[in-house]
Amino acid sequence: MSTVPSVPRRLPLARVADEFVLTTVLLFLAVTVVRWLRDPDSPLYIADLNIALAVIGVLSGAILTGLIFTPPGRRSGGHMNPAVTVALWLVDAFPGRSVAPYILAQLAGSAAGTGLARLVWGPAVSLPSVAHGAIRPAPTWEPAAVFLAEAGAMAALILVVGYFLAHPRFTRLLPYVIGISVATVIALLGPLSGGSINPARQLGPAALSGQTKDLWIYLIVPVLGAVIGAAIYHLFIWRFNACRPLTYKLTGDEAREAND
Repeated sequence: MSTVPSVPRRLPLARVADEFVLTTVLLFLAVTVVRWLRDPDSPLYIADLNIALAVIGVLSGAILTGLIFTPPGRRSGGHMNPAVTVALWLVDAFPGRSVAPYILAQLAGSAAGTGLARLVWGPAVSLPSVAHGAIRPAPTWEPAAVFLAEAGAMAALILVVGYFLAHPRFTRLLPYVIGISVATVIALLGPLSGGSINPARQLGPAALSGQTKDLWIYLIVPVLGAVIGAAIYHLFIWRFNACRPLTYKLTGDEAREAND
């Protein structure tokens, strides 16, 4: 008879530290990529914003996938996104007592990673075209449109995550699917809504650059999208998978896969 691991009541603080380190590295690299591609004095400068965002999307997806596969990513689950943590809790894959510590670690990592990039790259990070990597919607996009786009993209991502986690034989592909999904969102929505879908991706850059006008959207809406995605998961995917317990690890749970 197959056995599946139960969700622990609380994860060790070492896993929270892993999330802080992962998010710090993610934001440092995110700001670094924007610095090199959007600084007019950079040899890698891309003047066309749409092309630049497509390249940023590909690099961001590759970075995210790589971080999920690192030892800290395998230990903590490799979330690096408060909305993902909330969604995994709502689908009964993550302990409720660890939600707040994970989110605090991710947001702190956002500030730390952005600050580190400022220390390493200096004034170039503060240029208007770089703005510490802060995400901005298109001038023609109203807050309501940004709200709907960011919520819808996050809900879709959570459904993808839930589907792959519900099918252990495919779970090993999930980090790549997440990377491709994030790259697609940035490339398509970047020039429009900003394509954030991650409160931690925006908090540090927005706070350090002073671009906080629409910050509430980028902090709250991805979580709302995650709630919607988790609700849809419970209505459809969960019912057709014999109520399988999920794992909070985006690389999958080795013990569960071995027993599947």
